[in-house]
Amino acid sequence: MVSSFARLLKNRYKGKLDQDADDFINFAVDGANRMQVLITDLLAYSRVGRWGNEFKEESSDAVLERALSNLKVVVEQRGAVVTRDPLPVMMGDDSQLAQLFQNLIGNAVKFCKDRTPHIHVSSERRGNKWVFSVRDNGIGIAPEYFERIFLIFQRLHGKQEYPGTGIGLAICRKVAERHGGRIWVESEPGSGSTFYFTIPMEREIKP
Repeated sequence: MVSSFARLLKNRYKGKLDQDADDFINFAVDGANRMQVLITDLLAYSRVGRWGNEFKEESSDAVLERALSNLKVVVEQRGAVVTRDPLPVMMGDDSQLAQLFQNLIGNAVKFCKDRTPHIHVSSERRGNKWVFSVRDNGIGIAPEYFERIFLIFQRLHGKQEYPGTGIGLAICRKVAERHGGRIWVESEPGSGSTFYFTIPMEREIKP
């Protein structure tokens, strides 16, 4: 409601008051919009593990297609190239796994500056688990931040440079852990990043 009325003020009174009034209204609209996004992301974070679907056999290719469909606009706008190896069938919650892929690929597109984003998704079997990887050619991450980026509200860049709430990777970790796996990153500044996550072959649900 606050967001709607702030936008109404902007549409109705822009240019009719002084510059200070226009600036104040713009601040209110921007703040309300950011709060709306933050609340939506917090709800998504809180629902992992509490509102998830029952685990069942899922095609990783189909899950990835769902994520890419959600990202279609941003991928096309940036001219991003997303490739993949053949992916396995796994046990899991298709909705949450699609969110995991979506967050990782969306970040790969967002944090690729001054070049065409190239993202490659692959998997391999290691013992009794699948190890998935999402590799990009983005700006990279310094080693001292490898753990911090998976904590809620932790951002390495200003909102003006790269928008976001700092919740996306925290959701990825929570999804991986709910599936009995884990997530980590290997990266060097300026040389891209590769995010890995594991999914056990045997059904394992974390409360």
